[in-house]
Amino acid sequence: MTSTKHPTGRIRRINTSLLLSYLVISIVIVIILYPIMWTIGASFNPGNSLISTSMIPSKATLEHYQALFQNEGSLQYLKWFKNSIFVSVSTMILSTLSVTFTAYAFSRFRFTGRKNGLMMFMLLQMIPQFSALIAIFVLGQMLGLINNHLFLVFIYVGGQIPMNTYLMKGYFDTIPLSLDESAKIDGASPTRILLNILIPLAKPMLSVVAINGFTGPLGDFALSSVVLRNVESYTLPLGLYQLVTNPMTASYTKFAAGSILISVPVVIIFLLFQDNFVSGLTAGGTKG
Repeated sequence: MTSTKHPTGRIRRINTSLLLSYLVISIVIVIILYPIMWTIGASFNPGNSLISTSMIPSKATLEHYQALFQNEGSLQYLKWFKNSIFVSVSTMILSTLSVTFTAYAFSRFRFTGRKNGLMMFMLLQMIPQFSALIAIFVLGQMLGLINNHLFLVFIYVGGQIPMNTYLMKGYFDTIPLSLDESAKIDGASPTRILLNILIPLAKPMLSVVAINGFTGPLGDFALSSVVLRNVESYTLPLGLYQLVTNPMTASYTKFAAGSILISVPVVIIFLLFQDNFVSGLTAGGTKG
């Protein structure tokens, strides 16, 4: 006579693990979504104070969104929005181009100083950008580039290159060299190999680099506060900060409305690159 053993202990352990997993996921979701939902609710609440603000306003209003575009006093939201888009798009384009060519050189060519260059990039990643704020300000003063958006763009591009070059190089390294050799036999130049073979295959990682280049400047406050001193040259983080600096005239609900509108370009860019971005993150985590 045989006895059948039921794996009740194993099932119980699996159920406990699932419950803990769902609990952790639920807590993370609440931590992420609560500030977003609260900010959205605050942007529709009447008045300027946070004391009477609720997540679900009883009398929702669009007055704060309308006030952002009326240019009352020093509030120049539309101008700041345009400045932010210009800086972010310029950084995205220039950083993607520079990272692509730099990573291609490190991945496909062997030259003097290659290892030292990679080591320098690694060291630069360990140095926070804000440690160079004084040097950036002095350089801007010497060159007369304070309040110049292009100067800020080049600073952002320089900050994007080290980390993104490592990501892109790691992705290029996974593409077989046999493709390059076959193209060379057909008479293709290194530039044609990059443009016609590697870049189409590296679209997922290019999407990651592009999104990093766009979202970084859009939410930056420290570097932009050093370079941009004129109200008309402000980007959105600097401009919105002016709404809450004075306790007597602070408008936290307008600040919330402006913060929500900042996310619109980010959502659009993410939707445009969504498929490639997700696969690029996966590749960056498994192929690098």
